[in-house]
Amino acid sequence: MDSNDCPKCEQSLEWNGRYHCSSCEVSYIKQAYCPDCDALLEKLQACGSASYFCNTCNELKSKSRVKIVFELQNA
Repeated sequence: MDSNDCPKCEQSLEWNGRYHCSSCEVSYIKQAYCPDCDALLEKLQACGSASYFCNTCNELKSKSRVKIVFELQNA
């Protein structure tokens, strides 16, 4: 998923310190999950690039393979 679209209404999410849909009036957290074991991934950022590490598999995961999910953020 390259775009940041609302999972409910598919409108573009706004970034104001968090992902927010003004149509649905809800906020989301963008999470990345391992494509192999479905564990939550740790995002590593360095030198302008992002990588993902799975603590369960104990290995780096390709950015193109990770599952990106927008989950409702608790108030």
